[in-house]
Amino acid sequence: MKQIFINLPVKIVEASMGFYSALGFTVNPLFTFDDQKCMVWSDQIYVMLQTLEMFQFGNTKNLADPKKNTIATFTLPVESLDKLHEMMENGLKAGGTELASTRDEGFMQVRNIEDLDGHLWAIMFLDLDKFKLMTGK
Repeated sequence: MKQIFINLPVKIVEASMGFYSALGFTVNPLFTFDDQKCMVWSDQIYVMLQTLEMFQFGNTKNLADPKKNTIATFTLPVESLDKLHEMMENGLKAGGTELASTRDEGFMQVRNIEDLDGHLWAIMFLDLDKFKLMTGK
């Protein structure tokens, strides 16, 4: 089975759990400990919320501040425009920040949210039928 575990350093693990739960992630107790919480998006995608100390273990590089530096962005595709807006509103209520207005490309709508620590997420709805019509593919 192919899976991805995204390790994110966070300042307050419990607060970050609240944010990711609001987006629709669930907790996987198997990989959850005091210094690390495993949040599940799907059977293949896990986000590991780690204390700064846990994240730095075995790492000799300086940790960049995601509030000041963009290191990576992550995209969560959703099944409808309503779901996109619902997730964003829940994320904003849980302390997230919307950094830009909705990007609407006709076949795709994207809203971007920053989590409590500055990690960037795009919530995206892609209408494949419109995409195929527009691109001829």
